[in-house]
Amino acid sequence: MQIRSWFQFVRRESENNSPWRFLLCFSSSSSSASLLSLQHSHPTNHRISSSTCLNLIKPTAFASHHQWYASIVQSLTSSTQPSRILYSYEHAATGFSARLTAGQASELRRIPGVLSVWPEQVHEVHTTHTPHFLGLANDSGLWPNSDYADDVIIGVLDTGIWPELRSFNDSELSPVPESWKGVCETGPDFPACNRKIIGARTFHRGYESALGRQIDESEESKSPRDTEGHGTHTASTAAGSVVQNASMFEYANGEARGMATKARIAVYKICWNQGCLDSDILAAMDQAIADGVHVISLSVGAKGLAPKYDRDSIAIGAFGAMEHGVIVSCSVGNSGPKPFTAVNIAPWILTVGASTIDREFPADVVLGNGRIFRGVSLYTGDPLNAPHLPLVLADECGSRLCVAGKLNPSLVSGKIVVCDRGGGKRVEKGRAVKLAGGAGMILANTKTTGEELVADSHLIPATMVGKTAGDEIKRYADSKSSPTATIAFRGTVMGNSLLAPKVASFSSRGPNRLTPEILKPDVIAPGVNILAGWTGSNSPTGLDMDERRVEFNIISGTSMACPHVSGLAALLSQSSP
Repeated sequence: MQIRSWFQFVRRESENNSPWRFLLCFSSSSSSASLLSLQHSHPTNHRISSSTCLNLIKPTAFASHHQWYASIVQSLTSSTQPSRILYSYEHAATGFSARLTAGQASELRRIPGVLSVWPEQVHEVHTTHTPHFLGLANDSGLWPNSDYADDVIIGVLDTGIWPELRSFNDSELSPVPESWKGVCETGPDFPACNRKIIGARTFHRGYESALGRQIDESEESKSPRDTEGHGTHTASTAAGSVVQNASMFEYANGEARGMATKARIAVYKICWNQGCLDSDILAAMDQAIADGVHVISLSVGAKGLAPKYDRDSIAIGAFGAMEHGVIVSCSVGNSGPKPFTAVNIAPWILTVGASTIDREFPADVVLGNGRIFRGVSLYTGDPLNAPHLPLVLADECGSRLCVAGKLNPSLVSGKIVVCDRGGGKRVEKGRAVKLAGGAGMILANTKTTGEELVADSHLIPATMVGKTAGDEIKRYADSKSSPTATIAFRGTVMGNSLLAPKVASFSSRGPNRLTPEILKPDVIAPGVNILAGWTGSNSPTGLDMDERRVEFNIISGTSMACPHVSGLAALLSQSSP
């Protein structure tokens, strides 16, 4: 009997001789722990065959797979660095991850039957009106036909969840499905689950191994509680309960609800302050399959180009999930509009790009000569303190991109500053202008981002304009000795069909760099200016100086698109099992 084998190692970059972490799937017979030779798939299609991690027979001398794996680690050459297993995998893959030295990793490389050895990757998150926009209705179609996915369990792998939100109220739900096998990891700051959030777990062994220390709980919660906001937003988008009078500072006021309002949420916290580790991601996918989830929603992906399928923990875990009948929905990434930037592109993953919707938050620029240019913003503070203020270009004040600490306060103070988009977070540019004494900001798109507009809850009066408008505003500022401008904030406008649906410029693009004959992403879903639940621990901008707190936040990204599809998949799986 032969089964494909694969290893994964991680070296801490700061030291040449520091520990590695690896993940192993290997072949064995009932009487021997020796590794057998591997059959490689065709090099041009990069597929992992169904035999990758199936039918593994543990030697009878070992009481458990974990004990067997530990014996393999212990058999390696001794080292001054400790060796220990981080996780054992049984469902998404068969194998384990462990902490090893570089020398031990090299020793394992020489064992006959090893398929590959590669560094573990740090992944990143791919950071309402949308049910109506997608055609869902209470009186007919998918919602009533599926009973709003009452018996479907969605596993959300993300930054955790803020359980007290109205979006996770369980008053309208039936008892927890009998098929559920998971648990709720409770603690001082995560007291209980309910019939909506039916399970919650954390996965941090890989993260702590990479840190070289335990998580500092004064900086981030080790429980399933979400202190960042991303996981709460994605979970409530997929399966949030119905909430009336939801808004973010009166923007997007109305009814907020997830795609599958009766679906159950199982929380798997895999992402921490410094990222999401391969070993933790795969462990969570493995556990989600064992717990009995029906859909896995994963708004996380590799940094840079998509890794080969046999070196991609998400692709490997998704393949195992597929074999167990679990749908895996993943975000495509936010590296558009450049080609070949799509990640999570394995054929068995439902890969989701982001689109615009027919709702906007206009905040128009009015120049001193009377010309008006369309912009968008979620600013909620006091308006500008004068009908028109002096207008300056950021590149004449020390930093075209409005980098904090580089703007000259003597040139910026009391003025509206025109900054170029790019080179950092949009809200951080507003912070930089505020710290330099600026009164407001016009954020102008460049050639890369074109005419697409994304609204942000800036700390100062600010708006974003497209490239064409930005160029016109800059020409006006250059042509006048005393240029002036103001910003007119106009609230929420619905129903502009000319805006949507269009692929968002930031949404990563194909072609598929690994299997070009398979188009990716598979679908697009709403991912621009999406209102959903938010953590009570973080501000809407995520900036340290922002003391505001909200129940709902409006953000954009393919991360927001993915849970729309996860919720729709839950509805379809119940209406047409």
